[in-house]
Amino acid sequence: MPTKTPITVAHGDGIGPEIMAATLQILEASGAALDIETIEIGEKVYLRGNSSGIEPSSWASLLRTKVFLKAPITTPQGGGFKSLNVTTRKTLGQYANVRPCVSYHPFIDTKHPGMDVVIVRENEEDLYAGIEYQLTPEVTAGIKIISRPGTEKIVRYAFEYARLHNRKKVTCFAKDNIMKVTDGLFHKVFNETAAKYPDIQNEFWIVDIGAAKMADSPEAFDVIVMPNLYGDILSDVAAQIAGSVGLAGSANIGEACAMFEAIHGSAPRRAGQNLANPSGLLLGAVLMLVHINQPEAAEQVHNAWLRTIEDGVHTYDIFTEGVSTKKVGTREFAAAVIERMGQKPNTLKPVAYARRPAAAPLAALTVSSSAMELKGIDVFVYWPSRDPNALAAAVGKLAGEGLSLQMIDNRGVKVWPAGMAETFCTDSFRCRFLADGQAEMGRLIGLLQRIHEAGIPIAMTETLRTFDGQPGFTLAQGQ
Repeated sequence: MPTKTPITVAHGDGIGPEIMAATLQILEASGAALDIETIEIGEKVYLRGNSSGIEPSSWASLLRTKVFLKAPITTPQGGGFKSLNVTTRKTLGQYANVRPCVSYHPFIDTKHPGMDVVIVRENEEDLYAGIEYQLTPEVTAGIKIISRPGTEKIVRYAFEYARLHNRKKVTCFAKDNIMKVTDGLFHKVFNETAAKYPDIQNEFWIVDIGAAKMADSPEAFDVIVMPNLYGDILSDVAAQIAGSVGLAGSANIGEACAMFEAIHGSAPRRAGQNLANPSGLLLGAVLMLVHINQPEAAEQVHNAWLRTIEDGVHTYDIFTEGVSTKKVGTREFAAAVIERMGQKPNTLKPVAYARRPAAAPLAALTVSSSAMELKGIDVFVYWPSRDPNALAAAVGKLAGEGLSLQMIDNRGVKVWPAGMAETFCTDSFRCRFLADGQAEMGRLIGLLQRIHEAGIPIAMTETLRTFDGQPGFTLAQGQ
């Protein structure tokens, strides 16, 4: 008997227990060698007073098995409850979210019968870092974090995934025509990394036109890598245009632990009715079997599932008169897949998985060393009169000590000097102070003290630096 691989399983909420039961029955029938530990997560844990939806004791199982097969959960309404998915991904360093989006034409309705796209999404950074503030009564802000090490890891993963799975091209989506610093870094690192994989084609698209192209002609893409927010949105779009969000599985890969799941929610209205389609979770489990190097079981499960779809045995969500042959419930669908174990599809393309070769050591991540110089400070203030000229008169005289007020903007649009009366302003303004040469932190602190003593509320500050002589900050629109 092969050595069993320990995995942690959570049955979740809503339809979660039903689709997990179906998935585990199919995995057992495939001969997958699994040693299952079960933990409780989700709504009941939240309502016991745990804001993250997972008990501290459950982390021990995840750290021990390093593999997590998770059914969808329900997060209670109201404030104070954290996303369990985000908590798990970030706590366990699961930096790569991988979502294959494949069409199953003509058995599942789609406008794109040739679609076979894998979206690789950065999973820890970007706006999903969750660093948000309310600056003034009218204005909130979120900080977009894009780091070189985080970007290097996800881009390199995308190329390694393409190489391992015989994919021909990796495409990057970003928005660096607007976000020149953050998305600019993502694009720059993509280009640097692509140069190290000459055997794989690479290309870059601005995310908005790239998304339009993907929705219209997904067959033009193979593997797409992108920052967190774009990846979250477009992976759902890709799954839907492939046929159904309910059919998509997802992997969250980290260096220490990986999590596998369906991309859909817990659908509490459908719970306990033997209606739910277990396919998304099952295909997530296939990704898990590949990850733990049990390709034979992965191949058995995936091909049996394809044959079931091809034979028209469908749950209600994908049932179509004239295409489907039998409408079944959750349990009956699982039984149909098990019945077809060892078979392959005739029309759909059969899958084949190989054992992963021993991983070659990757080059170390780049250690950045830049000459940093402090140049000034942006001070965000609360100014309810909304008059930028009056604000300039009030704060401009507080500069001194080699600092001068260079610009005031409102929501990124310059409103002083030479602002336009037509520009709409909120109650939050950014005042930029720059030094004649290199700034001194003590003088910046002194400036902040003077602004405070003048009775002008400071909402937030950001220091301004150059890196190897290049500005590490952008200009306001109109500047």
